[in-house]
Parts: sequence; C-alpha cells; structure tokens
Amino acid sequence: MMGFIIRGGNLPCPLVEYRVASSECSGLDKGCADIIVAAQALHWFDLDRFYAEVMRVLKPDGLLAAWSYGVLSVEGDEVNSIVQHFYHDDVGSYWPSERRHVETGYQEIDFPFQRIATPIFNMKVRWNLGQLLGYFRSWSATAKFIKVHDFDPVSRIESKLLAYWGEANQLRTIEWPLAILLGKVI
Repeated sequence: MMGFIIRGGNLPCPLVEYRVASSECSGLDKGCADIIVAAQALHWFDLDRFYAEVMRVLKPDGLLAAWSYGVLSVEGDEVNSIVQHFYHDDVGSYWPSERRHVETGYQEIDFPFQRIATPIFNMKVRWNLGQLLGYFRSWSATAKFIKVHDFDPVSRIESKLLAYWGEANQLRTIEWPLAILLGKVI
C-alpha cells in the first residue's frame, strides 16, 4: 500500500492530496511525480508491477528512492551478542523470506534504474532496556514465534540482557545501517 503522511502543522494540509492505494496501482496521473519513495517496503512489493507503475508515474529524470534499515546492533559486546543471537537464532527462522533483502541491504533486489550513489547512513537512538524489549515485541518474527509456541521469546532474554545492561533505565546506543537505493528512470 502507498500512503502519504505529513507531520506537523495543520492537518489536513490543503496543498496535499491524501490517498491510500497499492504500490502497483497508485491511481496517480502519468508523469506526475518527481520522486517516489518506498520506506522499509520495497521488499514486500510485486517488483515487476511496482516498477511498471514507477515508470508510468515518474516524470522524465524522475527519481525512485527506496530505503530500509538493517539488523540492529546494541552498545556493549555482551548485550549485542545476546541481541544478535535472539535475532538470528531464537526468532530467525520466523522471519518472512523477504526479510533477507533487508539483511543484505537491498543488494540482491532487482533495481532497473540508473543508480545514483548515496552516502552511508546509520540510524541511531538511545534506548533503555524496556524500549529495546518493546521493539523486539513489535517484530513480525516475534509474533509468529508466539503464535507457534504460545509464549513470548522476549521474556526469555530479558534477564540475560539485564545482567549486562546495568540499570534497566540506563540508555544505550542502538544502531541500524540504512540501505538506500536511489535511481533515475533510464
């Protein structure tokens, strides 16, 4: 699905047309867009149909920008080791197969556009343990694990993490690599 969200200011903004549509059939006019952005979503699309819609909707020299954040790392070797084990081993087999594109930084996704180099970016936050555990519970792999096993795998690692975290309200840096595909219609 494709949607438009504007934060801040008065909503709805009179200069913005709000729509919800599939990524493969936007309903937008031919040649009306300067840029199309797919945020943490390209790996879910029917790429052949989406790319056809991109070609139809973009203006000449229009851009397609697709980005995704990869696997997190957490400050502290012991803590990060527990997090990586949780991601890859505890819930790893419960991720949808498309998740591999996120893990490889979109390097394996077909991208039939003239690529434009982008700088390397990382997304960083400072979270306490509760915020990190809440993030783990938001994962589709965690939800699928719970559905299959009828218990929350996050509760199994909470005490392990706390042993190395320090105080639960202590903030640690959490970092995700950002993969960006930027291209121009050729």
